Amino acid sequence: MRAAIFHGAHRPLSVEEVATPEPGEGQVLLRVAACGVCHTDLHYLDHGTPTFRAPPLILGHEISGTVEAAGPGASRFAGGARVLVPAVLTCGRCRMCRTGRENICEHGAMLGNDVDGGYAEYVVVPEKDLFLLPDEVPLAEGSIIADAITTPYHAVVRRGRVRPGDWVVVVGCGGIGLNVVQIAAALGGRVIAVDVRADKLEWARRLGADVTVNAREVERVDREVRRITDGGADVALEAVGKPTTQELAFASLRTGGRLVLVGYSPDAMSLNAGRVMYREIEIVGSLGCRPVDYPRVIDLVRRGRVRLGELITHRFPLERINDAFDALRAGEPIRAVVTP
Repeated sequence: MRAAIFHGAHRPLSVEEVATPEPGEGQVLLRVAACGVCHTDLHYLDHGTPTFRAPPLILGHEISGTVEAAGPGASRFAGGARVLVPAVLTCGRCRMCRTGRENICEHGAMLGNDVDGGYAEYVVVPEKDLFLLPDEVPLAEGSIIADAITTPYHAVVRRGRVRPGDWVVVVGCGGIGLNVVQIAAALGGRVIAVDVRADKLEWARRLGADVTVNAREVERVDREVRRITDGGADVALEAVGKPTTQELAFASLRTGGRLVLVGYSPDAMSLNAGRVMYREIEIVGSLGCRPVDYPRVIDLVRRGRVRLGELITHRFPLERINDAFDALRAGEPIRAVVTP
């Protein structure tokens, strides 16, 4: 099969012929329909963030496809079944899994990080982790549900606990941030979207933001948010992953507000602990999504409550995968997919 191989940081992916994997006990072989192009992979490619499994490795963790073959003990899905693969495969046995927090499984294996991912014609995955995609959800577009939709859902619903009428500020309107916007709006939140690009803010308006703020056009974003909301946001979600934007989101909260850190950053933010204590502000992290919530998110997409297809603005064949990452570096796509 053809696959895009990651050989190390600061090098382009290499499209090569490699052996097609064979499914083992409880596994299935999927023919990949599409794999989303995610900023997480840029951390490996551009910033030297190490993958858990050393290269060579096939990246890609937003995967949809059809069941091609089943290994021993795998019988849930018929050949040709249209399925979605969660970005992280869970063990189901550790303390986190047994207490309903499978998204932070102690032994979780991330596709394209711990194991080979979806920038390939085929991928092997445990059958227990797959979710059926209904016919109403286009197969290729459905791939981005695996991270770009489910991660915002978990952040907004489970960690942010957004309620109808809450003022919600979303800092950063990239692929994840825009879906934070649309899910918070779908829940009845009054959403303020913050970014530095007018085109991203226009997307935020289309996806349900009540107010947009261009950070380059106001003296201080936090003061603007407090002015709009008469005191500050109930919930702030940071979807950039930079200390400056994390601090901005924190400063935008009202007394008793909640900050949800969605974007990844290896750097430390500055935090006034006295303000956290005295104003009873909550600060929570948010990672991925619990498997139990995947059917809920898929159904939101099926019913049109969450928009999907129009978010995919760029598509690339496997041979042009490095063009896909160049486009991502330039900030061109809302979401892009590779279609092997």
